[in-house]
Amino acid sequence: MDSGKQTFEAESLDALTARVGEELAVSDWLPVTQERINRFAEVTGDLQWIHIDTERARRESPYGTTIAHGYLTLSLLPGLSQGCITVHGTRMAVNYGLNRVRFMAPVRVDDRIRARFTLHSVEALPDGGAQVIWQALVEVEGSGKPACVAEMVSRRYT
Repeated sequence: MDSGKQTFEAESLDALTARVGEELAVSDWLPVTQERINRFAEVTGDLQWIHIDTERARRESPYGTTIAHGYLTLSLLPGLSQGCITVHGTRMAVNYGLNRVRFMAPVRVDDRIRARFTLHSVEALPDGGAQVIWQALVEVEGSGKPACVAEMVSRRYT
């Protein structure tokens, strides 16, 4: 079965700049398991029953099951992007922040998600390199509504 993955590789920041406004990459599908949700809950201390109590969620949740934390979904974006986007000619990339994040639909336990990446902007930095903004849209397999939409800001240094 075709995963729908679409990789993008730029030879340089200049080559990346030429692609602003385009959807350039789509990640592989990633299953969101109860184990992953539980580990995230433990690390962050966000132990709400809607995430970790499968029986209570089955009985009381409007979703009929546990759901992933919104911040778990968001935290998966760097790994999803690294799996499908490569920019050569830079020695280092760092996350710089987020401009806008919305959690638009739940990710239920055992859903599969993937991210679509559209290049929003590339701005030169005075000390070399560039600030790069990607529009990331997290899809849930079989759902018509995205789980998360975020503008990811990173800095790449040459």
